[in-house]
Order: sequence, then C-alpha cells, then structure tokens
Amino acid sequence: MRAKLTYALTAAVLVVYFVLVGSRGILLIETGTLLTVTFGVAVLILPVIGLWFLWKNTQFVRRANQLAAELEAEGGLPVDELRRTPSGRIDRDSADEVFARRKAETEAAPGDWRTWFRLAVAYHDARDTPRARKAMQRAIALHDGKRPEAA
Repeated sequence: MRAKLTYALTAAVLVVYFVLVGSRGILLIETGTLLTVTFGVAVLILPVIGLWFLWKNTQFVRRANQLAAELEAEGGLPVDELRRTPSGRIDRDSADEVFARRKAETEAAPGDWRTWFRLAVAYHDARDTPRARKAMQRAIALHDGKRPEAA
C-alpha cells in the first residue's frame, strides 16, 4: 500500500509540474516573437512527452498488479525464499539461485505468462530492472493473448 501511495504522490507532483511548465510554454507563445514562440512550443513538448510516459508507466504498473492478483488467487505467486544480509538486503547468491530456477521454469514453458511473471520477479530480486520490465511486458502480452516481441 505504501508503494501505491508513493506512486500516486509522485504522479500528482509530476502532473502539477507538467501544468506549470505547460503554462510557461503558453506564456512564451503568447509573447509572439519568433524566438519566444519557438521556445514556447519546445517547452510544451516536454510536458506532453512526460504525460505520455507517465500514462504508459501507470498502465504497465496497473496491468502487472492485475497479473499479481490473478496469480495470487491461483496460489502461484513466488514465495520469498531469499536469504538476506544483516542489513536486510537480498543476498546476491541467493537471488542468483532462485533466478536460475525461474529461468529454467520459463524455458520449459515459454508460452505461460505465469512463468514469465515469476521470472520478472526473479530479475527484480537480482536487481536487473530492465530485464525484469521486459519479462513482465512479455507476461502481460501472453496473458492478453498478444504475440510478444522476441526477447
């Protein structure tokens, strides 16, 4: 729940920022000179890109959470079996062991979104965020019946 609140607060702050930046862009355009109109248009493009990115990221998180809820209802969520350091961080060797099992599970059933979901969690635990995101995108695509891109 804390992560959801943090995400919502961050998204709200970003939206306020985008509105402020956008209003500055409009003020620059209203000035009417070639230079200020050019800068105004450039300034307006940044909030549009930011809002698009925020929207796509929010959709991704929402879909991943839906898959997690479905997997939990099936009793298929991965169990946290990772060893931790005294400071509470995940032990790297432990994460690598779990990752190897998850990778083998995914290779045995490459068309099952559940294995890709669990692989995404293993990538995340191993601190490999880009691959975790790609694995989760594949899980979402497989769940939705779409043909996922090649990994």
